[in-house]
Amino acid sequence: MMETDKNKKNLNAPHDKGYKYLLSHKKVFIELLRSFVKKDWVNEIDESKVIRINKSFILQDFKNKEADLVYQVKLKDKEVFFYILLELQSKVDFQMPYRLLLYIIEVWREILKDTSLNQQKRKDYKLPAIIPIVLYNGVNRWTASLSFKETIDSYQLFGENIIDFKYIFIDVNRYNEEELLQLSNLIGSVFLLDRRIDREELIERLKKLTDVLKNLSEEEFILLRNWFVSIIFRFLPEGKREEVKKIFEKSEGVEKMISNLERSLKEEFKKTRKEGKIEGKIEGKIEGIRMVLLEQLKEKFKDIPFEYINGLEKLDDKALLALARDILKIEKLDDLKKYIKLVL
Repeated sequence: MMETDKNKKNLNAPHDKGYKYLLSHKKVFIELLRSFVKKDWVNEIDESKVIRINKSFILQDFKNKEADLVYQVKLKDKEVFFYILLELQSKVDFQMPYRLLLYIIEVWREILKDTSLNQQKRKDYKLPAIIPIVLYNGVNRWTASLSFKETIDSYQLFGENIIDFKYIFIDVNRYNEEELLQLSNLIGSVFLLDRRIDREELIERLKKLTDVLKNLSEEEFILLRNWFVSIIFRFLPEGKREEVKKIFEKSEGVEKMISNLERSLKEEFKKTRKEGKIEGKIEGKIEGIRMVLLEQLKEKFKDIPFEYINGLEKLDDKALLALARDILKIEKLDDLKKYIKLVL
């Protein structure tokens, strides 16, 4: 069979900390199914009979937009494969069923490559079931078809003669806060924290998860910590990241960790807001000068050609201030070319 991932992943490895990182751990994969896939067969999955396949089937054009995972599961003495596509783009892909079909076929091709011809030719040989799952955390509502046949023109005419399958769709943003808190597990916590919210709200969400975090195993907490740190790092300058990382690693107790993290991030966010206000005031003054200059020029020359107005609007701060300083020296429109000639 395909190459399996036999080595236990280093939880602290400095690689991608996204959903692929989390779901590469079979406990998290099983937790995902048990939390969000309401099918009877889910409860029959035995963790000891779950193996991750160490191979990706993503098309070259989508390498930066999505990731995938394949799990081989022994279910009722049958080999079943789960193909999980992690959709990392916000834009809805209406060709999703078609791409999933390509990936499913590639998985089957890989399986057949490792199956002897004698076995393939047997009358009772059957391809293993492949269950496609799409995990999506984009902002836009998912409006693509969930079944393959609906992407085929006039499929209604041909009924069962049209190829068809339906993929399991899991939308991170579809579940409300109460549902996710009630799960009281790692994957529910990740879904709750992975929302397009104001960065200060991350801490409030973390506080709500205090009791859940206390009950996570050490391995689960390390996974969540690494994932959450990668989220927080998006908002932090390089110098602040090490401080935040140490808070996660060295704080004793969940409450203490959240308290230290809140204090540290509030300081950074306060500083960022202050800098933003200063920049906003400066930008406001610059735009005010630009408006005054335009009014002065209109007063002086009445009808100003569009290219001069456009040039004035595109002047950088330095050139704009130079023009403001020399405005009294401007006697004819051509004099403006000295200041705005680069953008005419």
